[in-house]
Amino acid sequence: MTLATNEQMVSFTLPGTDGGTYGPETFRDAAALAVIFWCNHCPYVRAWEDRVIALQREYAERGVRFILINSNDPAKYPADSFEGMQVRAREKGYPFPYLFDESQAVARQYGATRTPEIFLFDADRTLRYHGATDDSVDDPTAVRQPYFREAIDAVLAGRVPAVAETPPRGCTIKWR
Repeated sequence: MTLATNEQMVSFTLPGTDGGTYGPETFRDAAALAVIFWCNHCPYVRAWEDRVIALQREYAERGVRFILINSNDPAKYPADSFEGMQVRAREKGYPFPYLFDESQAVARQYGATRTPEIFLFDADRTLRYHGATDDSVDDPTAVRQPYFREAIDAVLAGRVPAVAETPPRGCTIKWR
């Protein structure tokens, strides 16, 4: 079952591509924290990747932090191996931790099913938005509904997002 809006964040600790270990407590002072299920090979992730990087850079000074988690089985998708994750994070200059959920336990706790799939929490770590980045996978200039951006703005303003949930669009998580 997927974590529902208004539920509390599920804690975890996972290894990052930069050699660190991270979890929500790492960012306890963040005004908003997004947990985003991610991977290397998915064309949906790659389509939204630059937009997600730009959003993190834009909102970092306002206390917004993103944590990306890859829960895919690297035996089935070698591009999603920890080593592949390290290469991707370095190539793209990720401004956020990119974590490996090798056991897939975190994805199961959140009820994540897709990559990318966003879970945005407010300062009290209550889930305020779950779903897709926006309404245009392929063309950033065609975005008419920037769901994630609007949810971040609402959370920072102390409001509940007008749209709290959208269907996540992307590749399925590759389970063992």
